[in-house]
Amino acid sequence: MPTETFFNLPEEKRSRLLDVLLDEFSQNDYDNVSIARITERAGIAKGSFYQYFADKKDCYLYLMQLAIEEKTNFLRQPPPEPPVDTFAHLRWLVDAGMQFQFHNPRLAHIAYKALFDDVPLPEETLTMIRRGGYAYFRDLVQSGIIDGTFDPQIDVDTAAFVLNAVFTELGQYLMQRFDISPSQLLARGADALNQDEIRQIILQVITILETGLRKK
Repeated sequence: MPTETFFNLPEEKRSRLLDVLLDEFSQNDYDNVSIARITERAGIAKGSFYQYFADKKDCYLYLMQLAIEEKTNFLRQPPPEPPVDTFAHLRWLVDAGMQFQFHNPRLAHIAYKALFDDVPLPEETLTMIRRGGYAYFRDLVQSGIIDGTFDPQIDVDTAAFVLNAVFTELGQYLMQRFDISPSQLLARGADALNQDEIRQIILQVITILETGLRKK
């Protein structure tokens, strides 16, 4: 993770460096990311970069953490109309998740690479993604039990694990089902997929989950 020196930078300088980092890591494979190119574009000395980050790996993991936090915060926003229950909220999340990539295209591309392309740091990266999703779904399950949507007899941790596993693997399943390659998805984003068909499949997944989780 970045050093305190990075976080203590003036807002304008830190934002400019972050903007360059997002460009570099979203437009290039991990092995082709260039520290020299980053420092040149950001207008900082190469030595200054290493005052902010230990190395390229450290920088990459920071961007992954940022992507997870930004998406979680995006999904935690209240729906325009309060959902009638937690499953209605899950259905709303389908559209909200799609909208995230339009609001944060570079972060979304970095996350795509981590999930669907050659992952440069598979153990650390996937652990971060799963941990972030698990915490989010655990809160969702607890909310579902409180509002009477979820069966109060279910184990919160197990239900969160199931939801997290399903939604973590869902993107890979959709790509295989519609024969979309990682390079096509990275290049075209949501345009590479039929949004209506995707939405229908995800809604079917939620219906299957609802059968097992809803309070009888």
